[in-house]
Amino acid sequence: MRRCFICAADMLVPTERSLTYSNGRTRAFPWACGSCGVLIADDADPAACRAQLDARLAAPVFESDAEAPYGLDLYTLRIAATRLALGIRPLGETGAAALRHPHDPRAAQAGLFVLDEADRRPVSLGLICRAAERDAVLASLPEWAGWTDDVAILLDGPTSEPRAVPLNGVPAGSVRVASRPLDGDFAAQRNALQDLARHEWMLQLDADETLPLAAGRLLPALAALAETGDVVSVGLARANRVDGVLSDMFPDVQYRLNRRTVRYAGLVHERPILDGGWPRSFIALHGAITHTLSSAHVRARSRRYEALDPGRGRLEEEAALLRPFAG
Repeated sequence: MRRCFICAADMLVPTERSLTYSNGRTRAFPWACGSCGVLIADDADPAACRAQLDARLAAPVFESDAEAPYGLDLYTLRIAATRLALGIRPLGETGAAALRHPHDPRAAQAGLFVLDEADRRPVSLGLICRAAERDAVLASLPEWAGWTDDVAILLDGPTSEPRAVPLNGVPAGSVRVASRPLDGDFAAQRNALQDLARHEWMLQLDADETLPLAAGRLLPALAALAETGDVVSVGLARANRVDGVLSDMFPDVQYRLNRRTVRYAGLVHERPILDGGWPRSFIALHGAITHTLSSAHVRARSRRYEALDPGRGRLEEEAALLRPFAG
C-alpha cells in the first residue's frame, strides 16, 4: 500500500501507536498515515480496508472493529466520515475530549449523521486574482459558487475599497471587488481577504482554482462540524491538473476554510497560524479543489517563489507536479 486508503496521501510511515478497544483489547499497529492518522496493519489491502470501513460507516453508530486491518481514533474517524459526506457526534464528554486531543489511544466510537441534514454556518467565498483575471473570475462564479451569498474578490493592484459588482444569476450586492498590492507577500494578501468576509467563516481560492458546486454546498455544515470540535481551520484536498492531467502531487491539502479571525503566515506557500496547533484543524474529504495549471507555469512558479522567499520555494515539488498521478 503506497497511498492511504482513506485520504490518498503518500505519507505512510512506521509508528509505535496502539489503540485500546471497547472489549479491552490493546492492539499495536506498524504503520500510520502522516496526514489523516489512520493506523494500518502489515499487508493490509486498501480496497478491502475501504469496503470494511464504508460498511461500518453505514450504521447510525460507529464502533471500531478490533479485528480490522486498520484502526482509527476519533480525530481520524471525523476525517474518514467526511469522505461519505457524514459527520460524527462524540459519545459523551470523554469522546469530546478525545476529539480535542488527537491521537487519543482509544479506538473510535461515535454517532454518525448526514452533513447535508445537519446544522449549518454561513460561509463567505474569497478569491485572490490579478486584475487581468477579474472578468473571467466573475463570469465563472454563477456556475460553481451558488452555495454562498457573500463573495469577496481581492485584486492585485492599487488599493481600493470593496464595491458591489452586479452579476447575472447572483443576488444583488453579494459580490464585491477590492484591490491592494500583493508586493510578493501572499499571507498578507490572504489576511486582507479574510477581513473582507461578512460571515464568520471564509473559503479562499485563487483565480485558477474552483470547487465543485456539490462540495461547496456542504461547506456550511463542515463549518458547523468544526465549531463543535473547537476547530478553526479545515483543509481540503487539491487536485492539481497540469496540462489537463492529474498530478502525482495529490491530495495536496490546502487549509482554505477558516474562521475569519484566522491569520496566515509565509511570503509563499502560506499556511494558517493556529492557536493550539494542528489539533484545531482537520481535513475534509467530501470534494477536492481543482487547480488548473500548465507545465510552463509550474516551472516558472517554482523559481519565482524561491526568489521571493529563498529556501521556501519548494523547488522539489516541481517534479511531483509534473509527474502523472500514480496510486
